[in-house]
Amino acid sequence: MKKLMLTCAVAALISTGAMAQSTVVTTTGTGHTATVQIEPEYRTKIRTYVTEHKIRPVETRERIVVGQPVPREVELEAVPADWGPSLTRYRYVYSGERVMLVDPSTRTVVQEID
Repeated sequence: MKKLMLTCAVAALISTGAMAQSTVVTTTGTGHTATVQIEPEYRTKIRTYVTEHKIRPVETRERIVVGQPVPREVELEAVPADWGPSLTRYRYVYSGERVMLVDPSTRTVVQEID
């Protein structure tokens, strides 16, 4: 009986850890059309980071939008680790009061953090 309870407890701990990571970001789609879904609490954390660190917005001639590449002259910023481990593979751009998550390999905007 003790062995069964211990096994159940271990299984519960393992599944809780896996669920915690999967709620940060979900990527759907294939190729260059991937969409990133970010949970509301992480959106708040990202907006707070930009405000507290007084990140200066970049100015561009073209509007930076989801699904389009960021102009080459725009420097992409590294995503801080506290935004979540699933997001650190991306870069970001702060433009026009909006945080844009960018795939660095294609420079394509994959998500707008509002």
